[in-house]
Amino acid sequence: FHIKNFVFSPIHENTYVLYNDSKDCIIVDPGCYFDEEKQQLLDYVKKMGLVAKLLLNTHCHLDHVFGNKFVHETFGLTLHLHTNELKMLELAPASGLMWGMPFDNYQGDFIFIKEGDLIKIGNDQLKVIEAPGHSPGHVCFYCEKQGFLIGGDVLFQGSIGRTDLPGGSFETLIKSIKTKLFTLPDETIVYSGHGDATTIGEEKLYNPY
Repeated sequence: FHIKNFVFSPIHENTYVLYNDSKDCIIVDPGCYFDEEKQQLLDYVKKMGLVAKLLLNTHCHLDHVFGNKFVHETFGLTLHLHTNELKMLELAPASGLMWGMPFDNYQGDFIFIKEGDLIKIGNDQLKVIEAPGHSPGHVCFYCEKQGFLIGGDVLFQGSIGRTDLPGGSFETLIKSIKTKLFTLPDETIVYSGHGDATTIGEEKLYNPY
């Protein structure tokens, strides 16, 4: 995989485009809120000659789903998410209004993913890891071959996902990190939902949580 990161919306969310040498791509957590951000994502896909194959959500808090509808309508993709995130997706537009960021939610079918599922494009694959706590059905996407994790809002550089939102649990999150993420090799790169990338080893040593 080649990985391209965009920082979108006033909430500074990381949207990831993963593509292989065959130019097939996966879009993870499209957080594009403004029209120019949607255009930026589209322009990149076009410029690179990519064919968008999959739309994935690590979880469905509003900042990670702003662009779901756009990606769905532009590329004809069905949303992949964990069944426990449906409630979060339903709540997202109300959260948007609360934050003064109204948006049109995804309306379409769902493909449900769970622990251990393999998401494949060509010869490349991502393994689904369930890591709830920040939200009830949060998943991460692990590429064992290249040693990276698309981690969403579970683990950040020097921090962890907040647990004061609906469906959050500090105990559950810490357990997820210790049993699901810290069991990965130390050199695993973590591409988080916000902020800079880090590694599992670095967070084991320095993360204050």
